[in-house]
Amino acid sequence: MQVKQRIKGFDNYYMLIIIHIIFGTALYFREALSTPIFLILMVYFIQRIIIVPDSEKTRAVLLGCAYFVGIEVLFRITRAGISYEASKYLVVLFMLMGMFFKGISGKGYPYFIYLIALVPAILVASVTLTFDARFRTNVTFVLSGPICLGISALFLYDRKVTKKTLMDIMLCILLPTISLTTYLFLYTPSVKEVLSSVASNRAASGGFGPNQVATALGLGMFAIVVRLFLKSPNVFLKALNLIILIAMSFRAIVTFSRGGVIAAILVIGAFLGNLFYRSSGKQKNQIIVSFALFVMAAAATWVISSNQTMGLIDKRYQNQDAIGREKQDLTTGRVELFVDEIEGFLSSPFLGIGASRTKDKRLDEEGELAASHNEIGRLLSEHGTLGILILLILIIKPFTYRSNNKKNVLFYALICFWFATINHSGMRIAAPSFLYALALINVVNEKRPLHRKQLKN
Repeated sequence: MQVKQRIKGFDNYYMLIIIHIIFGTALYFREALSTPIFLILMVYFIQRIIIVPDSEKTRAVLLGCAYFVGIEVLFRITRAGISYEASKYLVVLFMLMGMFFKGISGKGYPYFIYLIALVPAILVASVTLTFDARFRTNVTFVLSGPICLGISALFLYDRKVTKKTLMDIMLCILLPTISLTTYLFLYTPSVKEVLSSVASNRAASGGFGPNQVATALGLGMFAIVVRLFLKSPNVFLKALNLIILIAMSFRAIVTFSRGGVIAAILVIGAFLGNLFYRSSGKQKNQIIVSFALFVMAAAATWVISSNQTMGLIDKRYQNQDAIGREKQDLTTGRVELFVDEIEGFLSSPFLGIGASRTKDKRLDEEGELAASHNEIGRLLSEHGTLGILILLILIIKPFTYRSNNKKNVLFYALICFWFATINHSGMRIAAPSFLYALALINVVNEKRPLHRKQLKN
């Protein structure tokens, strides 16, 4: 019986991978399919949340959110959806539906305070934004991520989720990133042909922002590593997952956007460190074997990337230009943006300069539309002292919860992904908001079915 169940589970995983490779291929050749597929997926997950039994509501909400988090960047590349921020809106919608059906924990009240603390910046922005600025668009762009985080955290705080559901969430994140990887290979089969410098490369990123693409692929790298170490019981599955990891890592590296790759390395390190620490002696031996395979795959990926980029990627990570000269600014302008944000905080320390005013101010003074790459600097600049309160809630609350609930093996990795991503990419995509909230769940064991002994007459 167990053998049959394993084969069935493997076949499902194998078929899901094939389906998502086909999905990525179809979007490349027929981009017009993107919006209909988006709408079909949206309707499917909404009706699932509505019709499943009460005991399955939380699972349905989480799987829907996870899938749209994983597919967000691919839908942006192919111009799908009802708006640019559609995935964030859907995560919020699914979470609100979950609240309607399942309620929320009163212990998560700090996230009420967090959401309320976001409001004054909107009022300030109504006064400080320039006449030419589109108020609604600009404000929703910078606050959609924080609001998505707050709503998600409210619903998921101390929410009971089984280990199996947690693994299925990671699978729902992984599968769309396989489609994204497929799309990128088709879009730029030969990386060598589109390289001319060590700068972030849009052509190698599906014609889209390299930062977001690398972040999405970094998320996929984390998800496949979780599967490699926790859901690969045989050699064939290990080999399959290593191949996916190599392909995904290669496409992330050749975007030449370092933030997403470095964040993935930090997140994977946090996951493996925690997994090794809490494992038994026998489990540690198995982890060491898988880790040795992982290191070999990582080394092979770098060699392939270096070869395909003619050594330019080595220079990129050594902070050199194309001819080998060391560049002065390691952060490619991010420090300057952060300094501007701190100056904004110092100029208006009480309530800040208003939501989206940082970007608007740069455009007004320098003629350059440069959005913040650092959510911490943006919070301080645009929210003032309330930004400090927001940061304290976001940093302290997960760890106070963790002190009494240590069953979530992904906790440190999830918090690490949130923190690393908001420091190089802000909250442009839904992933940091959703993964932060996942760190607040209460992971429980599956209930074993009761076998009642039949009484004989």
